[in-house]
Amino acid sequence: MNIANKFTIFRLVLIPVFIVLMIFLGIKSVIPGAVFVIASLTDFIDGHLARSRNLVTTFGKFLDPLADKMLVAAALIMLIELKYVSAWTVCIVIAREFAITGFRILAASNGITIAASYWGKFKTVSQFIAIILILFSGSILSFVPMTITNIIYYISVVLTLISGIDYIIKNIQVLDLENI
Repeated sequence: MNIANKFTIFRLVLIPVFIVLMIFLGIKSVIPGAVFVIASLTDFIDGHLARSRNLVTTFGKFLDPLADKMLVAAALIMLIELKYVSAWTVCIVIAREFAITGFRILAASNGITIAASYWGKFKTVSQFIAIILILFSGSILSFVPMTITNIIYYISVVLTLISGIDYIIKNIQVLDLENI
């Protein structure tokens, strides 16, 4: 297993750690937020390592976006529990992730690989930033007014929708609409 994939696995390992910390410490403590920041940074590290060292693998192409989705979903679900985000916005995010994951599986079954788009990358970064701001909003490290944090969060939800639509429009041939 190469170093990029090890960072992806590390991100997956941090998800249950983050959940347990959220259960016992909540967002009044900076510790769950710090773990989320570390997990988020592994996404950028593994991507950089994979591209710069030519370590791109089929395993990494599968697991990296899945780890991102699992991390974001876990954080958003925990934030629903603590009443920091609305369930309907999380439903949009999770529905998009299921739809695009299914779309990618369908594409792969036809030998088509769908690369991450810039919209998808903007979506992921905006989600990470919004979640980090929310996680630190209740701690001593709160430095952004909640109004701004909420705006950034809703922008991430809109980017989630835009990136999902973008994936489908650019790869509509995967659906084979002529043979429905």
